[in-house]
Amino acid sequence: MVTHTTTLQDKVAVIGGGGKNLGGLVSRTFADAGLRGVVVHYHSDSSAPDAEQTVKDVLDTGAQAVAVQADLTRPSEVESVFDAAVREFGGFDVAVNTAGMVLRKPISEITEDEYDEMLGINAKAAFFFIKEAGRRINDRGRIITLVTSLLPAFTDGYSTYNGGKAAAEHFTRAAAKEFADRGISVNNVAPGPMDTPFFYPQETDERVAFHKSQAMDNQLTDIEDIAPLIKYLATAGGWITGQTIFANGGYTTR
Repeated sequence: MVTHTTTLQDKVAVIGGGGKNLGGLVSRTFADAGLRGVVVHYHSDSSAPDAEQTVKDVLDTGAQAVAVQADLTRPSEVESVFDAAVREFGGFDVAVNTAGMVLRKPISEITEDEYDEMLGINAKAAFFFIKEAGRRINDRGRIITLVTSLLPAFTDGYSTYNGGKAAAEHFTRAAAKEFADRGISVNNVAPGPMDTPFFYPQETDERVAFHKSQAMDNQLTDIEDIAPLIKYLATAGGWITGQTIFANGGYTTR
């Protein structure tokens, strides 16, 4: 019987969008759990200070860390993120992609540029992150993608956001089958609307109140609710694969 990974001790992780919000918390959570090294990906110059702070926080735990800037919608730059993991640490065992973009807008008003941008980060980037992770991750590795609890929702305004995340869900299912012979698990985590700066620009006060009303305790999802689930999938949850796990306080279900 093959033993599955149950600890992050001495492992290496690549965290897409790892500089701040949920990605930053995952980077720190993994480091606290004994991770040997982490590649902290960030997208824009404005995110560089957050990524640098996350790297410092990881170093303070005794783990190693490196920040890498890349546009994940460009496959060559996705490769550069994983190049860093191989160059700095000799390989990696866990890949988590928390990157995404939200647009709340009626279909009739969405431009081609907006469509391309939304599907670029939520679908194309997810695809090439999974592809490159699967090509290069160590056997018995773990690949985790953040999607959304809106996937089963019958709602307006989120066509390009939900559409991109729906594609990512199917990429994960295919990859879980294709990478199974190497013992690699591939899963999605689907949070409810999260209480981060990522969420609020798209919503009115009234809609924020509505989103809260759909979950336990009249609350949005907290990143502290999601990081332990990602850690579980990266460790003791290795027999789970090809799944989308909803963690949302009952916001949606299916």
